[in-house]
Amino acid sequence: MGSEEKSIPTGTPISELEIDAALVYNLLQEQHPELTHLPIHLVDAGWDNTMFRLGEHLSVRLPRRKVAATLIENEQTWLPFLADRLPIPVPTPYRIGKPARGYPWRWSVLPWLSGVAADQQEPHVNQAKLFASFLRSLHVPAPLNAPLNLVRGVPLNQRAASIEERMQRLERKTNLITPEIKNTWNKALNAPIDVQATWLHGDLHARNVLVENGVIVGIIDWGDITSGDIATDIASIWMLFGEQNARQQAIAEYANISDATLQRAKGWAIIFGVLLLDTGLVDNPRHAVMGEKTLHRVSEDW
Repeated sequence: MGSEEKSIPTGTPISELEIDAALVYNLLQEQHPELTHLPIHLVDAGWDNTMFRLGEHLSVRLPRRKVAATLIENEQTWLPFLADRLPIPVPTPYRIGKPARGYPWRWSVLPWLSGVAADQQEPHVNQAKLFASFLRSLHVPAPLNAPLNLVRGVPLNQRAASIEERMQRLERKTNLITPEIKNTWNKALNAPIDVQATWLHGDLHARNVLVENGVIVGIIDWGDITSGDIATDIASIWMLFGEQNARQQAIAEYANISDATLQRAKGWAIIFGVLLLDTGLVDNPRHAVMGEKTLHRVSEDW
């Protein structure tokens, strides 16, 4: 899920360029020829980027649409400054790629992080405290020139119109927009932001968390990195942990989350759940399931 979100029920954005293994090879040959002996395999294409595996230990990540070009530059600029303070591995760029061979944007060679996405294998309950520790370590004040993001870390009322339009549409299609969801959303809208702005991942849904044998082993896709309201990231607790006990452990371990912040976090969980479900119903059943699970969990904890 990328940072460009509209209220119309569109599915995954179409790639603006043809990106294949031949292009990756040509870019590497021109800029990082020492890596061209490694095999190249397409792994996945998301909302914003196409990912290739490069040998056993590396990957190549290329924006597939113009809006993502700035996002990958944000990753390249800022992730190296944050990586060492985080208790979970992140894909700090190993090599930086520049526009060439008709490809117009910057791109990255990254370490390959093992594991599968958390929507395919849920983290074990005992990972709740580690994940909370990761959030705490990330949530420190950012410099004044931190990337701006118009849809993450912002006051919830800036998202209300488009999200409520999606909620109304989902209410006609599903039984997931429950009275508990509506009440939680209204409470979240009325909850003041009572914390200072900090660094945020910004897009911590389950596909951006890697798990191996129940253990969280990586946090990926930092394109939405920004400074703003910590509630945006705390919402991920409802996207990752199916057991209420695990969610409670994560909240307790993060420590000193005010009632207002907790309400806003549930509001952000609703935003992510609604976006994933509404767009997923168009062409991505995996996202639809993620959205459904998130909304169920928020209803359970309202």
